[in-house]
Amino acid sequence: MTSGHETPVRVGVFGLLGSGNLGNDGSLEAVLGYLRAEHPEAVVDALCGGPEVVATRYRIPATRLHWYRGEYRTASRAGAIAAKGLGKLVDAVRTAAWVRRHDVVIVPGMGVLEATLPLRPWGFPYSLFLLCASGRLFGTRVALVGVGAAPIGNRPTRALVRWSARLATYRSYRDALSRDAMRTMGVDTARDEVYPDLAFALPMPPASAPSGPPGQVCVGVMDFHGGNDDRARAEEIHRRYLDGTTRFVRALVEDGRPVRLLTGDECDAPVVAAILDAVDSPLVTAAEATSLADLMKETAAADTVVATRYHNLICALKAGTPTLALSYAAKSDALMDRMGLAAYCHPAREVDADRLLEQFRTLEKRSAELRRTLTERNLATAQQLEDQFTALTAALFPATDHTHAHAHARQETP
Repeated sequence: MTSGHETPVRVGVFGLLGSGNLGNDGSLEAVLGYLRAEHPEAVVDALCGGPEVVATRYRIPATRLHWYRGEYRTASRAGAIAAKGLGKLVDAVRTAAWVRRHDVVIVPGMGVLEATLPLRPWGFPYSLFLLCASGRLFGTRVALVGVGAAPIGNRPTRALVRWSARLATYRSYRDALSRDAMRTMGVDTARDEVYPDLAFALPMPPASAPSGPPGQVCVGVMDFHGGNDDRARAEEIHRRYLDGTTRFVRALVEDGRPVRLLTGDECDAPVVAAILDAVDSPLVTAAEATSLADLMKETAAADTVVATRYHNLICALKAGTPTLALSYAAKSDALMDRMGLAAYCHPAREVDADRLLEQFRTLEKRSAELRRTLTERNLATAQQLEDQFTALTAALFPATDHTHAHAHARQETP
């Protein structure tokens, strides 16, 4: 705790937060929980994608990440292109000024060092580089905490990501694949640790009655068009994904199973609408989750979960529900392996409804055994995340009473 004469530590949180992605917001929530428990004296604010949402939901001051409000619209007219270009220059000044006001900036989780979904170098990779470069310039400690990384083919994006990671004060990753990817990209990862995804640190919401109907299956869908290198085939990939997922949902309904459709981002709504339209049955309903806590409640009430989005999977696994991943990136396979369900992955790019149904039935036969496995893995995960937060305090808050208490204890030890 900070003593009366010391200035409270100023902590910033940074990222595409409050922008409609539940996983990103869940990572923020986990870090805010840590700060409020371990560093209640810290003064916290955000530089983020959706400042209104963050300020309202998490009760912290928030500033818009981009000066130009049309940042994520495709610029085709000359005026829009010029405004976007000017915005990049203004953002360099705005980001530097914001970073300078802080002692510590935390980037909470998220796949900030990957391009597994479509991404332009001048979008978020540029913003992250500005953050990390400003931190180095002004002596502000920048921490990339439990982040995701993956090999990047696009050279400008790869360069920005590599330099961002090199300039950060602290790095930890949500899986070993991420650390390996950064090492391959030329970052010295010798002191970087791997911990479970930050969302596993969120509390499980209390069980609410009534639960879902008997036999309910949660199917988590995604507006999936492939990755950064799949732009030429994006529509074909999406069509195959939607067709295979729809056929799977229809097969469940024909077996008399209630199906609950889940999303993880606002952009997934059209996929839910398309499935509801194609499978016209009262057995298919859509959840309106606005947080990872809502998703955990939904998945906890289900017999089984089949999901695409990474944080849909995390919610289901944390809830201890047998889960099958429609895997769109190596991070999903790594997560399933960590939780003891490596055999239950199916490629999102090539959803084969018949084979998916086969895997689903095998999963359900082993349900009791897999629930026990998940209970054990969740206990281990909780301990590893405690270790993550202890390491974070040591790296970012060296002058707090937390450290003084340890030093005092050492002095008293004979």
